[in-house]
Amino acid sequence: MTITALKNHLKILDNYRARINSCLDNYLSQNSALSENMRYSVLAGGKRFRPILTYTTASLFNVDLSQADSCACAVELIHIYSLIHDDLPAMDDDDIRHNQPANHKQFGEGQAILAGDGLQALAFGILAKNDAIDPAIRINLLQHLSRAAFKMAEGQSIDLSIVSKNVEIELLYSMHRKKTGALLRCAVLLGATLYPELSGEDEMVLNSFSEDIGLAYQVQDDVLDVSTSDAVLGKKQNSDAEKCKPTFPSILGMDESTRVYQSLYERASESIAQLSVDATPLRELTGKLLSRTF
Repeated sequence: MTITALKNHLKILDNYRARINSCLDNYLSQNSALSENMRYSVLAGGKRFRPILTYTTASLFNVDLSQADSCACAVELIHIYSLIHDDLPAMDDDDIRHNQPANHKQFGEGQAILAGDGLQALAFGILAKNDAIDPAIRINLLQHLSRAAFKMAEGQSIDLSIVSKNVEIELLYSMHRKKTGALLRCAVLLGATLYPELSGEDEMVLNSFSEDIGLAYQVQDDVLDVSTSDAVLGKKQNSDAEKCKPTFPSILGMDESTRVYQSLYERASESIAQLSVDATPLRELTGKLLSRTF
């Protein structure tokens, strides 16, 4: 990629990030008893890769981004709800998120549970009431989101059940395809589903692509948890190892884990060459994911 092309790509990503932050702020501006603690976690920052994936995929098919806003917000709200609940003492028991106290440390465990519940309900509500999207397409979008949310919860359940256990690597692959991969896959499919004439062939390609980046993202997270400082991660380093949780580095080692996620990103990037549209923006984003440091 040339320097000019790289600058243009980064500018687009910055625009997407600013767009999703503005939309989230707008949706969370309602005055309710939960507003403060919901906003605390949602607007704390974060990579916003899931909504950026939604915007990027929608742009491939020339979908008006105003239609993609509700999808991008919905997938990010589901993600943030999962982080709030994952940080709870009954789950992963983490005190820091995005370099600030986790929601339950700031507001108490009960309020954190309710904030997560509220964000999940809000996500589905935002999609359901978007009258700018054809009702049939809206139903498909809601189905994608509900399946991903369920698989994510299922993956977390498996994660809790294998603490301090020796497991086969295939179980770890299966678990993270659900816990992390399902929502990343959903982010891609939400953007694509907005295009009424999406072909079955393009949907298959995007399915394959998103499954690969979803798994790659988690393997990479496990590596970064070991190799990156607290300040960069925005949470405690080596937290999984301290909790005796099976990870890709603990089973495969750091070098093999790195090779695995790099190979998955490479395969994902190659697969989208089969799309009927120019996949350059999605390929560039995949490269950005590969080079991330947190």
